[in-house]
Amino acid sequence: MILLKINWSPSETLVTFGNIGIHYYSLMFVIAFILGLNIMKRIYKKEGVPEKYLDPLFIYVVVATLLGARLGEVFFYNWDYFQNNLVEILIPITKSAGDSTFFGLIKNYKFIGYRGLASHGAAIAIIICLYLYYKKYKLQSFVWLLDRVVIPVSLGGVFIRLGNFFNSEIVGKYTGSNFGVVFLNRNEMLPRHPAQVYESLGCVVLFLLLVYLYRKGKGKQEGFLFGTFLTVLFTIRFFIEFVKVSQGGWFEELMPVFTTGQWLSIPFVIAGIVILYKVINKKNIA
Repeated sequence: MILLKINWSPSETLVTFGNIGIHYYSLMFVIAFILGLNIMKRIYKKEGVPEKYLDPLFIYVVVATLLGARLGEVFFYNWDYFQNNLVEILIPITKSAGDSTFFGLIKNYKFIGYRGLASHGAAIAIIICLYLYYKKYKLQSFVWLLDRVVIPVSLGGVFIRLGNFFNSEIVGKYTGSNFGVVFLNRNEMLPRHPAQVYESLGCVVLFLLLVYLYRKGKGKQEGFLFGTFLTVLFTIRFFIEFVKVSQGGWFEELMPVFTTGQWLSIPFVIAGIVILYKVINKKNIA
C-alpha cells in the first residue's frame, strides 16, 4: 500500500502593502462570501423574491459570520487571554515590542488580522441575525430563510477550512505513519492528519447534498434542509475532532471526555435530528 506524505510550507500572505498583507485566509473568506451572494441571488430569482432584499441579507450574514466567529473564539476558547486584552477582541491587532503602532493610533500594537475564529460562534450568530433580518423584511418564513441560506454557508465552509490549511492552523494529530502532511513552517518533521482538508471535503459533500435536495423539492418541506445541514455538518465536525489537535477551551477543561469542539457540536446535532424528525412526521418545528 502506497502512503502519501506531503511537505507543506506555504506563504500565508498573497501580497503585501507596507506593513499590511492580504492573507490567503482573508481571500478564502472573500471568495466564500462572493459565491454565497451569487447562490442566494439565484435562489431569490427562482423563488420570486425581489433582488432589493439581497444586499441587506449579505450584510447581515457577513457581520454575523465575522462577529460571531470572533466572539466564539473569545468566549469558548481563549477568554483567559482576552479578559486581559479586551482591545484585541474586535480590533485585529496584538501587542508588539518596540515602537510599532496600529495606523499610528495605538502604540506597541501591530496589525495581524483576525486569526482566532470559531465556527460554532458563527453558526449561532448567523441564526440570530437571520431572525432579525426576517423580522425586518418578512420574507416567506424564518425557517424558509434558514433552509436556503445553509446552502451557501456549507460551500463557505469549504473555503474557510482551506484558509486554515494555508495558515497551517487547526492541525490534526500525528498519523504515526508515512501518510499525512508535514507542516514545515511549524518546524515539524512528522506527518499529521490534514484535519482542515478533511473538514473542507466534508463541506463539499454537504453542499452537493443540499443542492441535490433543494433541486428535488425538499426546500418545500420547511426545516428539512436546515435540519440536514445541522445534523451532517456537526456530525462531521464531531468525528474529525478525534484526529485534530485539541484547541483547548473551558468546556474541555470541565469535561475532558470530549474536546470543546465536540461539546459545542452535540447540541447542533441533536437540534438537527429533532428538526428532521418533526419535518418527516409533519409536526410544527417552531
